[in-house]
Amino acid sequence: MSRRPEILFPLFAELTKLDGIGPKMAKNFAKIGVERPRDLLFVLPHSLINRALIASVQDVQPPCVVTVEVVVGMHRPNAVKGRPYRVTVQDAKTSFQLVFFHAHKDWLGEQLPSGQRRVVSGKVELFDGVAQIVHPDFILRVEAADAIPSNEPVYPLTAGVTQKTMQKAVASALTRAADLPEWIAPSLIAKHGWPGWLEAVQKGHAPEKPSDLAREAAPRERLAYDEIFAHQLTLALARAKLRRAKGVVTVGNCKLRNRVLAALPFKPTGAQLRSVGEITTDMAAPLRMNRLLQGDVGSGKTLVALLALLTAVEGGGQGVMMAPTEILARQHLEALQPLAENAGVVLEILTGRDKSGERRGKLAALASGDIQILVGTHAVFQKDVVFSDLRLAVIDEQHRFGVRQRMDLGNKGAAVDILVMTATPIPRSLALATHGDMDVSVLDEKPPGRLPVDTVLVSKERFDQVVARLKVAIAEGRQAYWVCPLVGESEIVEWAAAEERFRTLRAALGEDVVGLVHGQLPSAEKDAAMARFVAGKTKLLVATTVIEVGVDVPKASIMVIEQAEKFGLSQLHQLRGRVGRGADASTCLLMYAPPLGEAALRRLKVMRDTEDGFKISEEDLRLRGAGDVLGVAQSGLPRFQIADLEVQADLQKIAQDDARLLLFEDPDLDGERGQAARVLLYLMEQEKAIRLISVG
Repeated sequence: MSRRPEILFPLFAELTKLDGIGPKMAKNFAKIGVERPRDLLFVLPHSLINRALIASVQDVQPPCVVTVEVVVGMHRPNAVKGRPYRVTVQDAKTSFQLVFFHAHKDWLGEQLPSGQRRVVSGKVELFDGVAQIVHPDFILRVEAADAIPSNEPVYPLTAGVTQKTMQKAVASALTRAADLPEWIAPSLIAKHGWPGWLEAVQKGHAPEKPSDLAREAAPRERLAYDEIFAHQLTLALARAKLRRAKGVVTVGNCKLRNRVLAALPFKPTGAQLRSVGEITTDMAAPLRMNRLLQGDVGSGKTLVALLALLTAVEGGGQGVMMAPTEILARQHLEALQPLAENAGVVLEILTGRDKSGERRGKLAALASGDIQILVGTHAVFQKDVVFSDLRLAVIDEQHRFGVRQRMDLGNKGAAVDILVMTATPIPRSLALATHGDMDVSVLDEKPPGRLPVDTVLVSKERFDQVVARLKVAIAEGRQAYWVCPLVGESEIVEWAAAEERFRTLRAALGEDVVGLVHGQLPSAEKDAAMARFVAGKTKLLVATTVIEVGVDVPKASIMVIEQAEKFGLSQLHQLRGRVGRGADASTCLLMYAPPLGEAALRRLKVMRDTEDGFKISEEDLRLRGAGDVLGVAQSGLPRFQIADLEVQADLQKIAQDDARLLLFEDPDLDGERGQAARVLLYLMEQEKAIRLISVG
């Protein structure tokens, strides 16, 4: 097992080895994610304080930081306890006061002897029309004034860490940074005018003018590229390992697929056929497939997945399709089982709710190959689930599963091909960051016959009108969803809101008419409530965002989203995608609480004006930021400290191409640049990537 290079040891030492940091201060630093000297190098200043010497406080507009030379005048100690100690000073044009609380008289006498010249620097403010500096940051003799930086970097802080502590710690960390070997291709360095790594870090912490703080400043851009390159190199290594992993050649004869296509009441779109072609080509190759199928709400991913799974069966193997929730798994079963039976294929479901005897029977049928396609929840990961010959694993709604789980499922067969599906259109910049190890197929056409959804903004003050309109629609035989507000971080609170709205609407529309689904309900109750709605027994389903993904009820043609302004754009788009699936014209009412803020209004207008998921995702990214769009905790989105994914998408593409080229030329990273890249991976704590090489 390779180990961290010695050149990096000083950067990975205890934080307490740095000047001015004891155990207590180290705990304060940990709150902002700083645990070793290395972490400090990547906490760059966000602004500058100009401390250049000026003639007089009269030359500036308070409040602001000034540095002036003064003659010290009269001291006025605090005669009454709790009152401040004041020292009058005179600059080139006017007199003002230096103010001190809890200061020792003797110390102030030494620091500011009357009649002598001093240089003071601090924040000047007006108090009752008189200029004053409370607790100056610097008081120095004139000959020592060079010790005041003309531009002082300002760092992000946390409780218990002052700017002075931060600056001292950063200066100490910088002394531990060595001149590391260059991992960036010389042509890129020359093209962008980037400095070497050490110079970039040093200059990043010593900005001299505001433009040095900009993302485009060469030192910062280089450090951003390093973060992105390390991440793309890790993805490229994962991809290379998958590709080195020999796949099983799976070639279908189209018999089963043609039976299904013949039974369909519509023709697949060009995008669906193109994606099936890309997937079956990958499956026929002797390398493992790792592909992302990205399609907007209602673009027909499920059919593409089924045709891919049938290819696995035609080739003599089995397929598995995994969904994040039991509701979704059962829905896939209902949608796919009739088609599979039509083709003469055995398709079964496995969830955590199967009784032990029933489960044993399914596991035996799976191990013998009698079950050809399995649909399930994360229950399919469990160790006792053994396939006879698993060829293809389809993972629905990938952002709900970690990469680790993806790998676990991939390990269920000799060389399982992986197809990941997402209905969340991912902006190009984020697709590179989160799925850079995968090949991508995009469904960018809607199947024929899908009607547009009419989206209307409505104030919550019209609540009674909305309920009255629902009453009429229900009387006409239509069905509707009522999605309750995103109250807060707590699922319990959202559940309470849903229960409350359920009671209100049941009182208004009738007890048998309204159903309820939320995340806190036991699975059996949730499934029963969904089943009643699907069967048309209940006409209105009150729900939290548990219905966001995949729920398919063609008769439901009205969607009310309460407090729509609290939802993200992509989530609103997913929810709206639950209607417009049948023959009826559909409506989505975005109910908001006035007055709306500017960003919320912009979000809701985007929803009203377009149904294009990719446009919506780009706008969502602009409004909310990468972490929120994908949900940082689950997204697999790298947490960069310097790079900005939204703005620096161009660097990602360059980094992806460069990482793949480096591995093509030096697969084991043994060459000069390869060895330097290993140092980068350790610096960025991507040891897992190193293991991908050693395991090879």
